[in-house]
Amino acid sequence: MNIVVLVKQVPDSGADRNLRSDDNTVDRGSANNVINEMDEYAIEEALRIKEAHGGEVTVLTMGPEKAAESIRKALSMGPDKAVHVLDDALHGSCAVATSKVLAAALGQLGADLVLCGAESTDGRVQVMPHMLAERLGIAALTGARKLTVDGDNLTVERQTEEGYEVVAAATPAVVSVWDTINEPRYPSFKGIMAAKKKPVQTLSLAELGIGADEVGLAGATSTVLAHSRRPERSGGERFTDDGSGGTRLVEFLATEKFV
Repeated sequence: MNIVVLVKQVPDSGADRNLRSDDNTVDRGSANNVINEMDEYAIEEALRIKEAHGGEVTVLTMGPEKAAESIRKALSMGPDKAVHVLDDALHGSCAVATSKVLAAALGQLGADLVLCGAESTDGRVQVMPHMLAERLGIAALTGARKLTVDGDNLTVERQTEEGYEVVAAATPAVVSVWDTINEPRYPSFKGIMAAKKKPVQTLSLAELGIGADEVGLAGATSTVLAHSRRPERSGGERFTDDGSGGTRLVEFLATEKFV
């Protein structure tokens, strides 16, 4: 089975994250960038499928030159090769343009199964699997907590707030996963060294047949107009209990419409 895993490099969610002042896009230059957490679960699931059914696992990334760091980290987990869509014109691309670029790359790779995280920690829009499936004309099985492969047939337990739904489709398909699906492996020293020699193909927009005016800030369908930091939390209001503490507490809760 030809499996492609979408991997995105994002600013570390545990560190300070900022938007650029000039164009309101994510400031990736000053951030500690890592593999999007959910994508690590997608990588692990792809490797388990390969181990059980054979085939090849390719990592696909769209991003700046710095994203090569995350590509090598992903390859150290066990995938066979990677494709990096790299073009200066991509800066500021919205989800719609991103899906167009990734779909073009996937069209060249001929994947039987496309795996990705259910969301990215920087965008959190959860629309990419659906957009890719629509552009490619294939099924989308999203929010998987369990994936079963039986030949060309896929069955997914789709995680919901109430429990899960069982959905099925034939390959080719796009499957997005949550962090409940598995436990990603740690790269071994052998895997880290092997990753340095694994092939990484670079694709430009021209090679994908996409014009520069169709992506980036110029081709974006949505734009961040302004941004500001969340205000610091205040210390709250403190009451000294003089015997009427219970009454004042109820009055406060009623004022704030908690009761």
